[in-house]
Amino acid sequence: VVNHDGAASVTIRNNKIIELHMRPDATCKGRELALQRWYRQRLKTLIPPLIEKWQDRLGVQVADWGVKRMKTKWGACNANARRVWLNLELVKKPVQCLEYIVVHELIHLLERHHNDRFTTVLEKLLPRWRVWRDMLNHAPLAHENWSY
Repeated sequence: VVNHDGAASVTIRNNKIIELHMRPDATCKGRELALQRWYRQRLKTLIPPLIEKWQDRLGVQVADWGVKRMKTKWGACNANARRVWLNLELVKKPVQCLEYIVVHELIHLLERHHNDRFTTVLEKLLPRWRVWRDMLNHAPLAHENWSY
C-alpha cells in the first residue's frame, strides 16, 4: 500500500508487484474494495476478446456475461438465458485458465452435461485443457484471509 492523496489507483511495478495507492486514512475495507474494483475492471477487459474468439469457433452466441465472486465454482452457464458468469478470482490466474473456463462455459451452450460429447468438443478445441483444469483445481479459489 502506497500512501497517496488522490483517488485510489493500482499500478503494477516490474510486472510482479501490485501497488495499491490509497489515502493514508483509508480503512482496511476501503483498500479491499479498491483492489476488488481494479481486479474486476482488469478481468472485464480480458473477457470480451475471448468470448468473441470462441463464440465464432463454436458457432454459439452469448446473450450476456458477467463477473462475480463465487465461492465454489470458476464459472457458470445458464444455457436457456445464454448467460455466462465468470469468477472474479480468475483474474489472479494465468490467462490460459481464464480461456479454458470461457471455452468450458460456452460449450455448455451446445451441451449442458459433462458427457462424452462435451469432452470431445473441449478436447478438439483445447487439447491441453486438463493442464488448465488441474492448475485451477489445485489452486485456492480465493485468498479470503489476505490483509489489505
